[in-house]
Amino acid sequence: MKRFAALALSCALVAPVYAQTIATVNGKAITQQQLDGFVQLLVEQGNPDTPELREKAKKELTDRLALSQAAEKAGLDKKADILETIELSRQGILINALFADYIKKSPVSDADIQKEYDSFKAEMGKDKEFNVRHILVEDEQAAKDLLAKIKAKKISFADAAKKDSIDTGSGAQGGDLGWGSSKRYVPEFATAIEGMKKGELSKAPVKSQFGWHLIEVEDVRPVTVPELSAVKDDIKNMLTQQKLSQYQQKLLDDAKVQ
Repeated sequence: MKRFAALALSCALVAPVYAQTIATVNGKAITQQQLDGFVQLLVEQGNPDTPELREKAKKELTDRLALSQAAEKAGLDKKADILETIELSRQGILINALFADYIKKSPVSDADIQKEYDSFKAEMGKDKEFNVRHILVEDEQAAKDLLAKIKAKKISFADAAKKDSIDTGSGAQGGDLGWGSSKRYVPEFATAIEGMKKGELSKAPVKSQFGWHLIEVEDVRPVTVPELSAVKDDIKNMLTQQKLSQYQQKLLDDAKVQ
């Protein structure tokens, strides 16, 4: 008897930790593995793995089990609409697990990130930023008359903007639109400033959907490209989403839908 007792104790000591029961609710066990898995989810959400967190997680698991048992006792797990909701939730969990598994096995590499950054840097390096002022008026002739006064130095560009621009936001700032790429503006305005040099005043009013613009380019500079370290996470997230999108599309294309 002592020999069998010793053997049983030995087996208990080497039993996997994850199989250990940490609590029971109405006779149904909650295992260490379930607790560890729940804690891991909480940690991934930014919570520190502490004894207090584990105690709260254990209570959450026992509470959920008790309440779900009550729902089952009431027969709710047999209702068609509940079963449909459970199935949709199951599918969602499986899909998320599928994508997580794919990215784990086929992660975005540092080489992928560097390649995308180099391409981004080369493209951005072609762009310029413009420090621009403008005056917006409704009538072409009024724009021409105002331009003539500015060229004749009868009034400064900034003062004319404050007095006559119907773009009251920039007008109050002397027409100042600040630094920015030409891409931020409507096409007609963008084309105009792209053909202008530092310190240049538009030769004629420029028409857009908003009215007639007088434009002054105060300065021009190359676009500043951020360092890789500043955008690495953003690039990684973007490439990860691209990989997942391509993977998802391949699965859908391969599926036989009738």
